[in-house]
Amino acid sequence: MATEPAILLEDLTKTYGDFTAVQGLNLSVRPGEIFGFLGANGAGKTTTMKMMVGLLPPTSGRVCILGRDVWREPAAAKRAIGYVPDTPILHELLTAREFLWFMADLYGLSRSEGKARTEELLSLMGLTAQADRLIRDFSLGMKRKMAIATALLHRPRVLLLDEVTNGLDARAAREVKDLVKAWAREGVAVVLTTHILSIAEELSDSIGLIHRGKLIANGTAAELAEQAGIPGAGLEESFLALTGDELPQEAETV
Repeated sequence: MATEPAILLEDLTKTYGDFTAVQGLNLSVRPGEIFGFLGANGAGKTTTMKMMVGLLPPTSGRVCILGRDVWREPAAAKRAIGYVPDTPILHELLTAREFLWFMADLYGLSRSEGKARTEELLSLMGLTAQADRLIRDFSLGMKRKMAIATALLHRPRVLLLDEVTNGLDARAAREVKDLVKAWAREGVAVVLTTHILSIAEELSDSIGLIHRGKLIANGTAAELAEQAGIPGAGLEESFLALTGDELPQEAETV
């Protein structure tokens, strides 16, 4: 019997006046699957993510998380989601420990569970030594680690990661990539956006090429090569052939 999708997008569309940012996007992601959105900056990746998490209303179409419509049953759907935005949103006048306690309370965790989960995640992110420093004094990489820890507090079954390795040095990026794989092994459905070909290829069970708001191809790296008409080609060649554009700029070295 087929597993119900953890994430389902149906005819998802977002327009701004005459401009279409995302057009008729259809997609399903299974529990334990890592799906990578690959596309140049401005292709529609972040817009799609914001609609999936319930921050941006779609013009038409729908998003379902574990069978719950994000816009019709927002509380139930959002309880299942952990979201790391492309720019970390943190209360910078709190310490790392205080911020995670605060967020645990918002998620409805008991005080004892919130404190235990905070220490677990500070250790996981390598931030225990900085736990009592104000977040405003953190580097961008440390702030991104805090955003990841926050997204994991309530043990979500769906993770939405927008350019999650941006701002991380090579070691930290390696640690995060290993964590993404571990979460998927535990049955968490992961959607990540990236403009870095190597990350998409390394992490993703399937890859969607989004180009000017449209999902133009979807599959494994090998399947994308078949769709591009160049069997056996690497992801770079497939991307070039399918989009007819330049490669997405790899602004971060990971």
